[in-house]
Amino acid sequence: MRRIKVWDLPVRLFHWSIVVLIAAAWTTQELNKMEWHMRIGYAILALLLFRIVWGFIGSDTARFVRFLKSPAAALRHLSHLRRREPDREIGHNAAGGWVVLLMLVLLGVQAGTGLFSNDDSDSDGPLMHLIGKDQSDFISKIHSLNFNLILAVIVLHVAAIGAYAVLKRQNLVRPMLTGTKEMPGDAAAPRLVNPIWAAVTLAAAAGAVLWLVNL
Repeated sequence: MRRIKVWDLPVRLFHWSIVVLIAAAWTTQELNKMEWHMRIGYAILALLLFRIVWGFIGSDTARFVRFLKSPAAALRHLSHLRRREPDREIGHNAAGGWVVLLMLVLLGVQAGTGLFSNDDSDSDGPLMHLIGKDQSDFISKIHSLNFNLILAVIVLHVAAIGAYAVLKRQNLVRPMLTGTKEMPGDAAAPRLVNPIWAAVTLAAAAGAVLWLVNL
């Protein structure tokens, strides 16, 4: 066994930033701090745009083509959940890759619908003026319901982490904190892209969101 770098810093920062921002979005909604709620939504949207681009140009373990396997592969992986064995996955496993994609889609729906939503008070999404009130009310309902789906996926994700820890004795949290993992000696280290490119990509994504919300 040897310790190798499997997660680059941009992916890890994205992961934990999304965790914090989702909690902050829920809190500001509950406290009716809608100005901050919208700012958090813009930050989530910028991070999503970054992650999508990074999924094509980023490090090996960040690329969709590397971790999105067939549904059959995901089912085969889940069928071995109770089998205690060393962790040989360089990045996301076949089932986890689909959960990542699902979460990205749901967050995209949440951030996108937020741009057109309203709360029947003094808080409107920055693009509500492009559609009618009836359409905005419908989108606002989707925005509310979709957050429940996000919570369900979060619960599923946490439960899966617990199941891997108990059934397979595999710690999935530590690698996302440290970026490294104990792997068999013959495991090939993934190619990691210079984080400067991630900074450039994030800046471009933030600029795109600023342009969008000021239409």
